[in-house]
Amino acid sequence: MPQKTKTTNIFVAGVGGQGILKFSNLLCEVAMNAGLDVKKSEIHGMAQRGGSVTTHVRFGERVYSPLIPQGSADYMVSMEHLESLRHIAFLDKKKGKLIYDPYEIAPPEVYTAQREYPGDIEERLAKFAPNRIKVPAFEKALEIKNPRAQNVIMLGALSTLLDFDDALFEEVIKQGFKEKFVASNIKAFKLGKELAKG
Repeated sequence: MPQKTKTTNIFVAGVGGQGILKFSNLLCEVAMNAGLDVKKSEIHGMAQRGGSVTTHVRFGERVYSPLIPQGSADYMVSMEHLESLRHIAFLDKKKGKLIYDPYEIAPPEVYTAQREYPGDIEERLAKFAPNRIKVPAFEKALEIKNPRAQNVIMLGALSTLLDFDDALFEEVIKQGFKEKFVASNIKAFKLGKELAKG
């Protein structure tokens, strides 16, 4: 069980359609079921067009603001390669940990030939996020024939860094999905744990 006195800050990034909001809602439910005060803020951007979607999740004994100041996120979870770099300033560079999927989705400006997708993301992440875990969640979601489970795989990966029991996560997954999708999402959650540890 996490220490209630410390506020944990988790910044989540991705693009529209990746289940960023679902990921954050599941995480918030876990923290609330553990008896913590929880605050969340979300920015949708141009989500319908594949634009950035970010959420701030904060939990602890008492949380007064839903927003994470730049440079103070304990964890950053990113489901798209460029989004990892785009929002890296939110991560605490010394103590924070980045969990990211190197999956690439070209943003609108790439489609319209205004920019090229950067080819040096890994090099730049090494500079700004020395503490990081690469999780090929979308690739693995395809392998288990559940492409929409990328977010739950990433939730499993994040869970290895938090002090919540797995039973809390699995109960929230059971409550958060239709019955016919529960088993596949629990499988995805466990796969995320294995990927993060491996």
